[in-house]
Amino acid sequence: MASLTYRKLAALKAGKWVSDGGPRGGGVLVARKLKSGPVIFYFRYTGSDGTRSVLSLGEWDSSGKGFSLDDARILADQWSTKYRNVTRDLHVLQEQEERERQRLEEQRKRDAESAAALASASLGALLIGYVQQLERDRKPSARAVERTFENHVRKPWPELWKCPAMGVSQDDLLGVVALVVNAGKIREAAKLRSYLIAAYNAAMRARQDARGLQALRELKITSNPAANLISIDGATRARERALSLNELRAYWRRIQKMDDESGALLRFHLLTGGQRVEQLARLTLDDFDADTKTIRLRDTKGRRKVPRNHDVPLVPAAIEAMEAMNKGLGPYLFTVTAGESGASYYSVQHRLQSVVELMKEARELEKGDFAVGDLRRTVETRLSAAGHQPFELAQLQSHGLGGVQARHYNKHDYLQEKRKLLESLYGLLNPPTERRSDEFNEKQAEILA
Repeated sequence: MASLTYRKLAALKAGKWVSDGGPRGGGVLVARKLKSGPVIFYFRYTGSDGTRSVLSLGEWDSSGKGFSLDDARILADQWSTKYRNVTRDLHVLQEQEERERQRLEEQRKRDAESAAALASASLGALLIGYVQQLERDRKPSARAVERTFENHVRKPWPELWKCPAMGVSQDDLLGVVALVVNAGKIREAAKLRSYLIAAYNAAMRARQDARGLQALRELKITSNPAANLISIDGATRARERALSLNELRAYWRRIQKMDDESGALLRFHLLTGGQRVEQLARLTLDDFDADTKTIRLRDTKGRRKVPRNHDVPLVPAAIEAMEAMNKGLGPYLFTVTAGESGASYYSVQHRLQSVVELMKEARELEKGDFAVGDLRRTVETRLSAAGHQPFELAQLQSHGLGGVQARHYNKHDYLQEKRKLLESLYGLLNPPTERRSDEFNEKQAEILA
């Protein structure tokens, strides 16, 4: 019969033991008051070698709020069962159980860390990491990619954004892209698909490439659920609009008469051969060589890690337009803010559209509206029609130059050829009859003055 009571425990003197009693051969619950004050419960038993031993069960809480006498009896009964049915060497068993407890605790911690890592390795973390890598590599597309992810993934799909990137399925991403397609934004959907594929590929490559972003490497991406998303029909339909020579001259006459920064912007764009706006926007004073009268663009298009230098000669009218744009408020040359910042594509297109509307009203357009990209195509088309060679035109507009020969063997700078092309373009814009008329008007103005 159990003999321990609250009163006995409270009255126990320091260094003394007291037993709870019970049948022989099964071990017994005992308590001892330490000299420092607390009462400790133990399970006492006789080992297989005949030696008496005790297992500590816990410290008695006399307030009844903590480890109680009843709690100690429950533990003692459990050890008694093990003593009778498992082993008489309970210390060995206790050590084994402690090692197992520690193993399980460590496993629990690892599982918790893995779960936390998995939660942090979200689709959002992947897409943000990809944008950061683009920014680190100074890719001009970084801002556009970031806006696409923000507008078409994070905002409309907040729960998916938080999901582990490795838990996102092809069906999930198909739904994301389909939402944009259903909104009628076919080209935007195609870009989104491409960016998603690229983000996953970048994370997988980061695990093998020392140059990969550490944040992407830590995501431990091993597969790409976006890889099998089928390309979107109609998204890459090539535009075919190219202005006729009459349309091009009508456009030139209009922007020639614009005496503000908008006119200078549009003239410079055309007179440089319709160069890519995002490359022109990065031009600064350091990129202009006053001795050779050239600007240096940096072509980052495609997968190249290092931008390809693309030197473009300037005809006198282009230099005048450049000087009219930069008013000394900053280093940028292709600008509508007097040099503080480079002009964006939308800034150029907005100003171009104003001219297009005037041309439509005056019935100067034969085939309808045109956009910035159409002017680039127009320049190549009109110069080609004038008898210039395709390879020289490719050099002027920096396209189709990714082959082995162009990259490794042909180091000619083609500056003279480019200059002749741009002078030819200026001649097409200003036919002899118009030039004579302009010269006559200038002389008349001098006489009247």
